[in-house]
Amino acid sequence: MIKVLKAGFYASIQDRGRVGFASKGVPVSGVMDQYSSTIANSILNNAATAAVLEITFGGCELQFLTETIMCISGADFSAKINDELIILNSRIQVQKKDVLSFGKINYGVRTYLAVKGGFQSEIILNSRSFYQNITDDFIIRKNDVLPITSFKNDLESSHTSLKVVKSHFDSQEINCFKGPEFGLLTINQQKIIFEQSFTISNENNRMGYRLTETIQNCLPSILTSAVLPGTVQLTPSGKLIILMKDCQVTGGYPRILQLTETAMSRLSQKTTNQSTIIFRSHN
Repeated sequence: MIKVLKAGFYASIQDRGRVGFASKGVPVSGVMDQYSSTIANSILNNAATAAVLEITFGGCELQFLTETIMCISGADFSAKINDELIILNSRIQVQKKDVLSFGKINYGVRTYLAVKGGFQSEIILNSRSFYQNITDDFIIRKNDVLPITSFKNDLESSHTSLKVVKSHFDSQEINCFKGPEFGLLTINQQKIIFEQSFTISNENNRMGYRLTETIQNCLPSILTSAVLPGTVQLTPSGKLIILMKDCQVTGGYPRILQLTETAMSRLSQKTTNQSTIIFRSHN
């Protein structure tokens, strides 16, 4: 078990999400940065689908009530065990009563805490992912006790770690495919989409990222149609919304682009006015 001493800004248990329930109106949810969470699970020899704790902007403090091995991957929030800095992307043995905390933000937005065997939150609709109105809560809170299994490292301790792919955090390029309504845009609008830089607005969260710049939009609304995490919608005001993991399953705005999973992971490590992004077509 892990006790939450401080909940931080926003942290929740996530896995690969709820696939196959869109017909019931249930969002996919799951980790925002699949690339980083996969690294954390792989280092512990967990299944890629094992649940992790997604921590946004750090700030939380956790006490281990049992021994286990852990790994942190993703954003660098100066993670410490008992006030001693630890290495990202490496296996770390923790003992009962050890305290994990986070400090200065060095880069990124979301980091992932993986433990051996994964977090054991309740499975609902084939997933352990937190989501409001599906699970009992959608974030962790102070004094929560998070279920994990006890594990003693039977391997000799190692200080090796994986090297971070820096472009995952600082590259502006966001790869995508052309969406179903992309062809309705004028040639000039299509050109602007792939040549203009866009800034992330202060409206960004697990549901979606709204961009600041606008594109003249004369397209009519479409009939309510299926959307997915990574769908880029063009609103009547000309602003773009990039749907993320907790997005709705249908929408009525033209779907002009569809991000790749890698692009969504990369975007999830960016935040308000932090940097600009540039769409790169894979079509």
